[in-house]
Amino acid sequence: MDDGTWKIRLHAPPVEGKANRELRKFLAATLGIRPRAVTLTAGESSRTKVVAILVLSLRQVLDRLRTASETQTRG
Repeated sequence: MDDGTWKIRLHAPPVEGKANRELRKFLAATLGIRPRAVTLTAGESSRTKVVAILVLSLRQVLDRLRTASETQTRG
């Protein structure tokens, strides 16, 4: 997390929505939810995205992302 923003690097190219789909799948897997519960609300064609997580509270999302980030950093 940097300046209140999570930075995620994807391997999918930003062509025909592939990167957006990979982002949704990645967030869903990381948060333990279904991909359809992750909605892109802004930035569809931008490097900066805004997503809505429909089935978790903000606290739950932040806790799960922090745990995943710490595991990634240690691992």
